[in-house]
Amino acid sequence: MDIFLQQIINGLTLGSVYAMVALGYTMVYGIIQLINFAHGEVVMIGAMVAFTVISWLAANTALPPLAIVLIGTGAAIPVCMLVGYALERFAYRRLRHAPRLAPLITAIGASIVLQQVAMMIWSRNPLAFPQIIPNRVFHVAEATITMVQIAIIVTSILMMAGLTLIVYHTRLGVAMRATSQNAHIAGLMGVDIDRVIAATFMLGAALAAVAGVMVGTYYGIAHYTMGSLLGLKAFSAAVLGGIGNLAGAMLGGMLLGIVEALGAGYIGDLTNNVFGSNYQDVFAFLVLIAVLVFRPSGLLGERVGDRA
Repeated sequence: MDIFLQQIINGLTLGSVYAMVALGYTMVYGIIQLINFAHGEVVMIGAMVAFTVISWLAANTALPPLAIVLIGTGAAIPVCMLVGYALERFAYRRLRHAPRLAPLITAIGASIVLQQVAMMIWSRNPLAFPQIIPNRVFHVAEATITMVQIAIIVTSILMMAGLTLIVYHTRLGVAMRATSQNAHIAGLMGVDIDRVIAATFMLGAALAAVAGVMVGTYYGIAHYTMGSLLGLKAFSAAVLGGIGNLAGAMLGGMLLGIVEALGAGYIGDLTNNVFGSNYQDVFAFLVLIAVLVFRPSGLLGERVGDRA
């Protein structure tokens, strides 16, 4: 039972990150039915920018550790939002009415370009993410939870709540939902479609920046390829919950993280680590395949608006 509780805590931490990234996928898909496979690289850019700023501040200033991390995150967010806008403006905008294979190939190409640019800037070597905040450990029954894990879970919940408020209680959110239902009719009603789609990409990129800082802080490492597998898992989480549905992305991310953690720890312990952490990706994707076989639209289904 202590192993089970510990892996639930670990799974909630991983799931919080997956949910943050999955929201970017599901928002873009809900608006223009595009799978932005470069979104994982936006997470990587966020982690790299935060690494650079945090490392410089830690070495050259006497600011409190929490302030350094917040400044690093604050620097990563606008950079990632700019990258998200550039992707939409220069890579995807002209392909909105093209066959679906064209923007898909473009997204994969943009992903490779961002990886190579990051490699030229930060090198191909893994970078040790600065661990400047004391990582206190708290005991919950027989399990433990660290300060970093608490910060990741709480921050992700706050960010998800903030995004929900934006989507359902602001003028931008109304425009986003109108565009997702029928972009042509929304345009006739006075909605600036280009601006709404660009804002959607930028919102998703802001969440990706925070997720990048979370991953770098949690694992203590940043690398120019770190976004590839993370992006794939987050996309799987969005599909698992029902792509195009915000609640589905959150649920799918949490479930995927918990399943992965249980497979890595609990099942690994029962099998003497024959099927342990090295196979955690297998457990996650097996659950995804099973869900898609029996419920192709995902757990909460794809949100589809009525066409006017």
